[in-house]
Amino acid sequence: MSNLAKLKFAALEISGKNYLPWVLDAEIHLDAKGLGETIKDGNKTTCQDKANAMIFLRRHLHEGLKNEYLTIKDPQILWSNLKERYDHQKTVILPNARYDWMHLRLQDFKSVSEYNSTMFQITSQLKLCGEKVTDMDMLEKTYSTFHANNIVLQTQYREKGFKKYSELISCLLVAEQNNELLMKNHESRPTGSTPLAEANIMSYNEKGNYRDHANSSGQGRGRGQWRGRGRGRGRRFGGRNGGRGGYFKKTHSHLQWNRKDHTGEKDKSENVTNICYRCGAKGHWSRVCRTPKHLVDLYLQSVKQKRKNTETNIVIEDGEGDFDSGDTTHLEVDDFFPTPEGN
Repeated sequence: MSNLAKLKFAALEISGKNYLPWVLDAEIHLDAKGLGETIKDGNKTTCQDKANAMIFLRRHLHEGLKNEYLTIKDPQILWSNLKERYDHQKTVILPNARYDWMHLRLQDFKSVSEYNSTMFQITSQLKLCGEKVTDMDMLEKTYSTFHANNIVLQTQYREKGFKKYSELISCLLVAEQNNELLMKNHESRPTGSTPLAEANIMSYNEKGNYRDHANSSGQGRGRGQWRGRGRGRGRRFGGRNGGRGGYFKKTHSHLQWNRKDHTGEKDKSENVTNICYRCGAKGHWSRVCRTPKHLVDLYLQSVKQKRKNTETNIVIEDGEGDFDSGDTTHLEVDDFFPTPEGN
């Protein structure tokens, strides 16, 4: 376990699956230690440098490979033997990398970051195998694999004339984040609706005092128009019944309301259901109604017809009285004033 903790990178496996990345890591670390010349043909490095390079290479080999190359003490010979044994991995990896590159499409990924990661993974394998992949190749691969619904968007990105693949990906990542934010704002509430305004609730507590829930923390004591305690400026209702500003004393009428009417009004309010006067349906308001217009017209027409049928018109014809008593006595204004003769 102590040997594994000192590894700078993964050890070379016997199967050779990680040979290509192992070669790259080994070359970089040997150059960093100043031992890069020890693995080249015809080098004239010192025995000490060769020994240090051999120790480093053997530390990053599988235990089975160490036993197979136990007698080799020159790092250049070990490097050449490993290359002859595992260099055919390029011929195995290259066809798979070409196949992945051929079938790589932007529309097959849920996010731009996933597509970008796969793109670099495939291009790295191609470059390790000797294939050259330029920025123009990566740009064309991205442009040509847009979804069919984004043809106009793909044309707009082409017209911007990106020279580097990284510039295109940065632009796509920003657009993706903006689209996600736009969808969140769209789904927060229905189109055309407005957020409900906050209301200040006044409650009547058991002690007979009204309390503002919007400022229930008790701050502002002795200030403003409604004062909890104190005298002078805070009194709104003078005299004995005025109290000490802002509070109503409990009376018998308050007790009656609290005992009888409060429970009934609460139950009644809980049974109220919102009815849309536009379509007649329950459960929503008219400003968020989504009923088609032809159904709304039919409903309004039926309401008008119903009102017309329920109305009662009372018509009194000439010669008919308002009562059935049979009394036909008629009174006029002249009957209440004296005549000029004084009668």
